[in-house]
Amino acid sequence: MTGPGETSPRDGAVVPGPMADVTFLTVAEVASALRVSKMTVYRLVHSGELPAARVGRSFRVPQQAVQEYLRSSFFEAG
Repeated sequence: MTGPGETSPRDGAVVPGPMADVTFLTVAEVASALRVSKMTVYRLVHSGELPAARVGRSFRVPQQAVQEYLRSSFFEAG
């Protein structure tokens, strides 16, 4: 249900609020960005290492979560 002046996401509009600035990526887009397989992304999602929202039978991963995952994955070699 939406309030006055708001449209629902099904109308194709962005609902104002904290989620309005979130960009979501598909599993395929995350896999491409990380240069890994889609199965690897699914494993990261199911293990909780990479947060995701379930949309029907699909997952959507916040772009910020991918950036944070990469930032936390760096380590000093040597």
